Amino acid sequence: MSTVSSTVFWWIIISVCMVMTSRGDTEVSCVLMQKCMLPCSSQDVTQIIIHWFKMSGDIHVHSFYNNKDQHGYQDQRFRDRTSLFKDQISKGNVSLQLAGVKVQDEGRYKCHISTLQGNRDSFINLNVNAPVQKVNIQQTGNQMTCSSEGLYPKPNLTWTTSPPSNMSLQYKTTAQETQQLLYNINSSLMVSERVKDLDYSCTISTHRNRKRATLSRASSVISSYTETTLPCSSSNTSLRKLLWRFNHSQIILTKTGPDAKYTVSERWKQHVRGVSESGSLTLQNLSADQEGTYTCELSDASETITTNIFVKLNQGKIN
Repeated sequence: MSTVSSTVFWWIIISVCMVMTSRGDTEVSCVLMQKCMLPCSSQDVTQIIIHWFKMSGDIHVHSFYNNKDQHGYQDQRFRDRTSLFKDQISKGNVSLQLAGVKVQDEGRYKCHISTLQGNRDSFINLNVNAPVQKVNIQQTGNQMTCSSEGLYPKPNLTWTTSPPSNMSLQYKTTAQETQQLLYNINSSLMVSERVKDLDYSCTISTHRNRKRATLSRASSVISSYTETTLPCSSSNTSLRKLLWRFNHSQIILTKTGPDAKYTVSERWKQHVRGVSESGSLTLQNLSADQEGTYTCELSDASETITTNIFVKLNQGKIN
């Protein structure tokens, strides 16, 4: 950097302390690992000098003057992650685009603008969110577990039943912070043996979104070897994604949307006869290898309903 440019830069740094700041901060919500824009504008762009700072630690984020980016003083943590909208600067748009948002980026930012008309500061509060992507729910014996990973800020978790029950739900929830400052949440619920006819729902929420997973009452089916239909339906007609699994691991078929065709895995093609509009699965040509637990998952962007069906083949009807 030349002596003249260096002198100009440090003069701007000193002048920041003398500027009257604009009233009120702008709140911006950014999604983890995505791009995010921090808004800032200027009515005058004559010989404009732009400096972006992160207030905690007075971290130098980005600079622009002499009609080009100036990276000499940029903090290493923001290297190759910041940019301005160059074609918009002449129109007064001096917003900063931040790529690959991290939890550590959260905080208060200052947009400092210097032109021939004077100096002006604007402040932006950047809030980071890692939304709930998936809620996992399962039951082993009398214990039901619910979990989700990679969340920020610290999430909340609640259990409910359908129909609503007067009994007190006994559960324990832990939220662990990872090295990446994200949260993994896990909850275990003891299910009463005295109450059989309940569906259990677990809802996990952050500031950004919430998702609910419901485990419907398990059922058993005694089937013939030739053909059987396993029910899968929900009163929520918006649940358009469908997944059938066998013994919790083998994928039988998937359907990604209301207008999509279902896709059957290769090993199950000889056994799948069809799928109803509601999601019920009809199987054929069964053997003892197909005895076990079948799981139906109906889902949309905010909810997943899981139903487990144990299939036992009728030994007296072997063809």
